[in-house]
Amino acid sequence: MRTRSHRTPARRALTLVETIAALVILATAIPPLLWSLREASVARIDPTLASTARFLAIERLEDIVADRLRPDLDFDDITEARYPDEPAIEGFTGFSRQVRLRSVAPDLTTPGDDCLIATVQVAWSGRAGAARRLVLSTVLTEAAP
Repeated sequence: MRTRSHRTPARRALTLVETIAALVILATAIPPLLWSLREASVARIDPTLASTARFLAIERLEDIVADRLRPDLDFDDITEARYPDEPAIEGFTGFSRQVRLRSVAPDLTTPGDDCLIATVQVAWSGRAGAARRLVLSTVLTEAAP
């Protein structure tokens, strides 16, 4: 007849060598990992600010085009005085915007009264205080009667 032996299962424990090895690996891996995460987070700021600047420039260009299409305004009523410089844009801290209008001939290079080049410049401070700017332009023409 066989008898069963009542053995206790072998216990597996973490040895001192394994603990020290894990600490060394973590101590060398975590600082560069945290540094790269910090740099990635900071680097996301510039594209976000550039996207905001693009939005602000397009917004002003759309205002100019909408004014051009208003039936109560003539082509000659579209002037820089209607769009004053904005050294601070409400709700957008650190951004400024200015509009420049230039009358040109249909070839868009020589002065004339047939077309208007509307240019919007948005300026802001990027990462580490670097001055950034975005310039967008569009061409407006006087509609033939």
